[in-house]
Amino acid sequence: MSAVLLCVFAMPAAAASEETTDVAETDFGPELHWIEGGGTVDLGSDLAELKLGSEFVFLDGADSRQFQMWVSGSSSSREIGTVFPADENEAWYVLFEYDHVGHIKDKEKNKIDADAILDSYKQGTEERNKEVDSERQLFIDGWHIPPSYDDKTHQLSWALLAHDIHNEKLINYNVRLLTREGYISAILVTDPDQLDHDRTTMEKSILPNFQMKTGQRYEDFDQKTDKVSEYGLSGLILGGAGLAVAKKVGLLGIIVPLLKKGWILIVAAIAGVFGFIKRKITGRRKEDETVSEYHTQPEAPSEDSSTTLDAQRDPAQDQSKTL
Repeated sequence: MSAVLLCVFAMPAAAASEETTDVAETDFGPELHWIEGGGTVDLGSDLAELKLGSEFVFLDGADSRQFQMWVSGSSSSREIGTVFPADENEAWYVLFEYDHVGHIKDKEKNKIDADAILDSYKQGTEERNKEVDSERQLFIDGWHIPPSYDDKTHQLSWALLAHDIHNEKLINYNVRLLTREGYISAILVTDPDQLDHDRTTMEKSILPNFQMKTGQRYEDFDQKTDKVSEYGLSGLILGGAGLAVAKKVGLLGIIVPLLKKGWILIVAAIAGVFGFIKRKITGRRKEDETVSEYHTQPEAPSEDSSTTLDAQRDPAQDQSKTL
């Protein structure tokens, strides 16, 4: 099986720390508060919002961190929400994260050197491969989608092709949306066989309904008060590093820590993860139905009151209740 990790809006910087802590669990996994679609949900604290279709369910930032701790044993502490399919026959999710790295200026928008960036990835990775065992080696094949920037939406996108020592394909697909003081990432985790279908769902039914709140948009930047990032668009493509850093540490040093979580999920545990989600959603709905039936059922009269009620009962009322 090939491993596929799609990162939309951005992948976090490689040097970011991860949190590890115990997670309170039930028999089926952590205690999570699932939000059903059909309304608007918040991402982060007054940061962004998402109009969630009825075909999805959602976990907020706190529950997303709990979920990541359960499935991967660590949390980036940057999680601000996760979208899952409500359909129990689908197995994917989109994780949103926010990196407050400062305002990323787009001065390079018309002069991104894709060849130089690719060469930097290749040279750095070749050097890094000499220092690690074969199971940790990666090999760059080229651009699947060369870097491009939309200055109207402040969106930077690209897709990089690579493979490992077993010739398993890795697609590192990215679309990064610049914000007032950083960027938001949405990571699509899915089975490679369902990649095209799930990516279409994400791009047509989730991302168009996502928006930054007023005051957090790229154009809301205030040069008098806001922090400015130390890198630009090329550095963002290289995971928050410049070309020189990429040549030194290579692709492994930049993206392998980021791929660890997604790789484990896809190869080792994706069936268990979505089995858990299915049980939680189905179980919750059954509980709701049970509660609803309990409240709608009439209370059975006692034996003593039955005689009195029978004496006072009107035949027409009996017929109406029977009908």
